[in-house]
Amino acid sequence: MAQRDARPPFAAIDGAVPPEFSALPTPCYLLDEAALTRNAEILGGLARRTGCKVLLAQKAFSNYDLYPLLAQHLAGTEASGLFEARLGAEEMPGKEVHVFCAAYRADEMDELLRYADHIVFNSPAQLAKFGPAAKAAGKSVGLRINPECSTQDGHAIYDPCAPGSRLGTTRAQWDAAAAENSALPGLLDGLHFHTLCEQDADALAVTLDAVAEKFGDLLPKMKWLNFGGGHHITRPGYDMATLEKCIRRARNDWGVTVYLEPGEACALNAGYLLTRVLDVVQNGDTTVAILDASAACHTPDVIEMPYRPPLLGAGEPGEKPCTVRLAGPTCLAGDVIGDYSFDAVPAVGDLLVFGDMAIYTTCKNNTFNGMPLPGIYARKPDGTTRKIVTFGYTDFKCRLGK
Repeated sequence: MAQRDARPPFAAIDGAVPPEFSALPTPCYLLDEAALTRNAEILGGLARRTGCKVLLAQKAFSNYDLYPLLAQHLAGTEASGLFEARLGAEEMPGKEVHVFCAAYRADEMDELLRYADHIVFNSPAQLAKFGPAAKAAGKSVGLRINPECSTQDGHAIYDPCAPGSRLGTTRAQWDAAAAENSALPGLLDGLHFHTLCEQDADALAVTLDAVAEKFGDLLPKMKWLNFGGGHHITRPGYDMATLEKCIRRARNDWGVTVYLEPGEACALNAGYLLTRVLDVVQNGDTTVAILDASAACHTPDVIEMPYRPPLLGAGEPGEKPCTVRLAGPTCLAGDVIGDYSFDAVPAVGDLLVFGDMAIYTTCKNNTFNGMPLPGIYARKPDGTTRKIVTFGYTDFKCRLGK
């Protein structure tokens, strides 16, 4: 499985379990305020140096109680639909709200236009259907383009440039639509592409070449160009110089304002998942520790990506004397987080701490099998913790009926 290449996930706790972690109920998410602030400062510095605008992609991190830590460094939020757009407008007031959806609902458009400043359409048909109303409402209108340039390596599920992709408009599709409907070009204020996933700036540079080749003649007529997300900007070793070169190229060559909308980079290594061992079973040569946290319910990206999350104090399989498979308590046979090695097999009741758990966790978790949603806590810069929210039976039941 792929391993996220990220900032050392346990640097903020010096590689040991802080005493205050043991007092928290498990499973729970613990969001690190200092790490979030550090990431935001990096992104804010990029914006100041280059004149670009950086947005929080809420699909990766939408814990709005902590938006104030990000807001002072970011231009606003990016949304994938009505609810995220409303959340960004309400919880980061005074900031820009951008929204992209593969297809919008007609019965939501009026409300969406109350929250969104920029609205990006996926196809010429959606642009023709909703673009005039968006323009009449004073919104900045964009089109997501497909530069037909795949840079993914091992993440096919996240490749919008794959053959048959539903995401983005190719140049051939645009030319055909514009020839049929001459009003379409006049609706556009900007273009948007999003082709990266946990990648460095070299992939962006390759993609930008493809954008210039396919859409370069259109860009001087645009006000802005959105580079999308997938930029691992806050990862140590990230090639910031190349990113800044790409931003300046777009500004100089086409006179556009450049937007970036990272999600992971905003909350990379800014949280933990705390869990305890419920049981240890042996099946042949495989030792399995069953946890009170579930991959299927609480870290679904682990299965979907897939990837093996970092675990405090553990090694790769075979690195330490005891290799143990860590798994969840649900009925899904594949509810497995991964194989890890330890100095000794974890005992029932032991506390385990997974890192990099701020992204694609709280915003993607679910109550499959009636599993309770983990509580969400925050760790302050001084090391103390505070409760943000906890959940119970009512939260599970109310999702399914009155």
